[in-house]
Amino acid sequence: MDKISVVIVTWNAQTFIPRCLDSVFAQNVKNMDIHVVDNGSTDGTLKILRQYSKSINLIENHTNKGFCHANNQAIAKASGEFVFTLNSDIILENNYLFRLLEFLKENPEVGMVQGKLLRMDKVTIDGLGLRMDMLMRLHNIAEGQKDSAEFNSPIEIFGPCAAAALYRRELLKDVSFKEEVFDERFFFLVEDFDLAWRARKRGWKAACVPSAWCYHYRDSSNHKSSFRQYLSLRNRYYLLIKNLDFNLKSLVRIVFAIFFYDLPRLLLIMLVNRKALKAFKEVRQYYPQLIKKRYSGKLMR
Repeated sequence: MDKISVVIVTWNAQTFIPRCLDSVFAQNVKNMDIHVVDNGSTDGTLKILRQYSKSINLIENHTNKGFCHANNQAIAKASGEFVFTLNSDIILENNYLFRLLEFLKENPEVGMVQGKLLRMDKVTIDGLGLRMDMLMRLHNIAEGQKDSAEFNSPIEIFGPCAAAALYRRELLKDVSFKEEVFDERFFFLVEDFDLAWRARKRGWKAACVPSAWCYHYRDSSNHKSSFRQYLSLRNRYYLLIKNLDFNLKSLVRIVFAIFFYDLPRLLLIMLVNRKALKAFKEVRQYYPQLIKKRYSGKLMR
C-alpha cells in the first residue's frame, strides 16, 4: 500500500496546530507517518505537540532554523513513497490526501500536486498553484478570487505551494543534494518555486487537483513585514540567478523585468526597509555559488 509521509513545521503555532493535526488524523488515507519539526517555539506549541507523542514523530529544534532546514530534517526521517508538506495553519478536508494520491497514481508523468487552497471564509481562493508571469513575478494562481465552477478542473501548474503539496519521493531524490531537498539558503519564502523549477528542469510536471481542498489561515508565522520583505527580495534573486538559463529569450525577459518591475520596486523598498541593502549583500556573496550548476543539474550550491 502506498505510504504518505506528512511533514509539518511549527513555530509558535499553538493557535493552529491542534486543528491542523486533527484534520490529518481524519484523512481517509490511513497508511501515513507524521513528522512534526518545531523550530524553537516559545509559546505553548511544544506542550501541545507532546500530547500527540504516540501519533507523531517530533523533532525539537532549540532555535528557528527556518522552514527549509526543518522540512529537510523531517524528509530525511520520513519513509513514505510520497511526501506531503503541510503548513501548521491549514485544515484539510477529509479526502484531501486521497484525491491527490489517486491523481498521482493515474498520471505518472506528474511528480508534484496540490489541491484547492481556500481562505477561512471558504469562498475566497488562497491559491491553485504557483505561476510566474512575463516579468518573472511570482504569484499564487487565482489568489483572492471568489471560488466558482470555473476553478473545478485539474490544471497543469508551474509547481505546488509547499503549504499543502504532495511530492513523489522519486522526484525529491532526483532534485536533492544529499539530504537537502529545499535549498536552505532561502530560509523560507520562494523555496517551493525553487524546488518546482529544479524538478521541471528534470522533466517532472505539476498539477492542481481542485477536487481536493483545504482551508488556510495564512500569514500565521508572525514575522515582521520588514523581515518578510527582505526575504522576498533576496530570495527572488537567489531563485532567478540559480535557475534561469542565460539565453537570448531569458535575457530579454530579464531586461523587461528590471526596467518595468524591479527598479521601481527596489527604489520603494530601499526607502522604507533598511534590510534591503542586507539582501543585496547576501545575493552578491552567494552569486559565485548560485551560478554553478554542479551535481548533474541537481541542487546548485
